[in-house]
Amino acid sequence: MESSRHMRKLYVIGIGAGDPDQVTVQAIKAMRQVEVFFVIGKGAEKQELLDVRTAILSEHMDRPYRIVEIPDPPRERAPADYQGVVEDWHDRRAALLRVGFEEAEGVGGLLVWGDPALYDSTLRMVERVLEQGASFDYEVIPGVTSVQALAARHRMVLHRIGEPVHITTGRRLREEGLGDSAVVMLDGDCSFTEVPGDDVHIWWGAYLGMPDEVLIAGPLREVERRIVDVRTRLRAEKGWIMDVYQLRRG
Repeated sequence: MESSRHMRKLYVIGIGAGDPDQVTVQAIKAMRQVEVFFVIGKGAEKQELLDVRTAILSEHMDRPYRIVEIPDPPRERAPADYQGVVEDWHDRRAALLRVGFEEAEGVGGLLVWGDPALYDSTLRMVERVLEQGASFDYEVIPGVTSVQALAARHRMVLHRIGEPVHITTGRRLREEGLGDSAVVMLDGDCSFTEVPGDDVHIWWGAYLGMPDEVLIAGPLREVERRIVDVRTRLRAEKGWIMDVYQLRRG
């Protein structure tokens, strides 16, 4: 006989780039429907990220809830087959999530940094869990992205009049180069140092919205070494870093 215990609904909730004040009213309303929150653990070095989530819940929840931490399976960071390694990593994450979902009852929640639609694997993992035979409804709540937070903190517009916004990764920037402008995420190798030219400007930010937020902007050739040094020091001190930047020619 099939067990009656199951998660009937899941909320995937964007909670902003780090500032608790970026949590929207819609996100708060969704959180208050949740009975159990699932957190994918990143290890001791990222305990601070878990603490921020906990603080957000403590401030906004008006009902009892549980937190279930799911260990993040390891993956190779510089593989030859990047796509294949990431697909395998997502499959293993989804398998762990499915176990957590199957042991939960009622309404579940996943708190996602920034917005679930931008360089985040949560929705892909949820879809994988459903493909594996799980049965539940889910709803996505948008959040403020690090890209938006970067633009706000530097008081800038991401594009020139009538121009597109190009958002990419450090790996793709190294492979494809810089056109006119780009917002760059997931760059652990400071790929901006490989961009040629003396006409490039950079707007960089780390830990956006958090107490340790750092902002640096200026002509790339003048500030790139400072950014590399600051980034290296901060990552060594904290054990992790989240940063994003925009490059623009002219």
